[in-house]
Amino acid sequence: MKYKNFPMVPRVVFGRGSFSQLNEILMPKRKNSEAPFIFLVDDVFENNNSITSRIPLMFNDQMIFISTAEEPKTEQVDVLVEKIREEYQELPSGIIGVGGGSIMDLAKAVAIMLTSTGKTADYQGWDLVKNESLYHVGIPTISGTGAEVSRTTVLTGPDKKLGINSDFTPFDQVVLDPELTRGVPKDQWFYTGMDCYIHCVESLNGTYLNAFSQSYGEKAEELCHEVFYNGDLTEEESQDKLMMASWHGGMSIAYSQVGVAHAMSYGLSYLLGTKHGVGNCIVFDHLEEFYPEGVALFKKMKQKFGIELPQGLCANLTDEEFDIMIDVSMNMDPLWENACGKNWKETITREKLRSLYEKM
Repeated sequence: MKYKNFPMVPRVVFGRGSFSQLNEILMPKRKNSEAPFIFLVDDVFENNNSITSRIPLMFNDQMIFISTAEEPKTEQVDVLVEKIREEYQELPSGIIGVGGGSIMDLAKAVAIMLTSTGKTADYQGWDLVKNESLYHVGIPTISGTGAEVSRTTVLTGPDKKLGINSDFTPFDQVVLDPELTRGVPKDQWFYTGMDCYIHCVESLNGTYLNAFSQSYGEKAEELCHEVFYNGDLTEEESQDKLMMASWHGGMSIAYSQVGVAHAMSYGLSYLLGTKHGVGNCIVFDHLEEFYPEGVALFKKMKQKFGIELPQGLCANLTDEEFDIMIDVSMNMDPLWENACGKNWKETITREKLRSLYEKM
């Protein structure tokens, strides 16, 4: 047996208000005045002075506001990388992502591609990156995706939605400031938090389960229960605990994998552009067959917070469109193997997936 030697985020700051320490965190990593820090910031903060005023711009640093109306794409990464290469003679000192999972994934991908050749789509898959990435920092402003700690950056490419899974993907530094999650709309808060909960359910019920994954997954699930079901928490306690649930949930799949909900939501995202968090919720709502206890509790949490999931996404799709979603989903071999075992193709047929998608 040969075990994977996974990297982890080497440095992390946790604490309310810790975002204000960003300058002192970055300063030792600044190469010189000609090598900028590039800040990729969710454009929801474009007019939010309480965030932007604390981003420590110096010399020729640049803040680039990114729309997250759509899931991140390989083409988007290529455009950002080309822009940075054209504008600066030197490689940047680092890439800093400030935002949700989409911004985390973009920051990781841009850092990888600035030291790689070819197109971003060439690196979608497992362990295809050969060069060490640029220094990169993740500052999440919503909790649940686990993107701040994972070794993947999930991107929609020209023919698939798949992560760049590599040892060079994880952040070099993460700043966890629960205050940054204040003011997230309720639906988005729920969908993204459920991404973490679904990570846990899929990891803890998977064939890849081991003590490493189980220890993180159980803690993340316990924290999700406190936040979304049986806890009597203040707003601050909820923010703190959900941020740590996201961290543990992301760690739970380092030595494990996710499962059916993620595999199928990738199909929804690729064809329809459905955002990751809500897509997982839409799929998971119909997966009693695979995760009976997890889905039953999910429905209770959904009811507690008055969440109405979008309906009828697949109502008017053509056979060809169903086939596209099924192709994308069935391409996620490790996810299906974790969910259903090595012989998953005996039970997970195209007809099976079609019947599930038709319920959505």
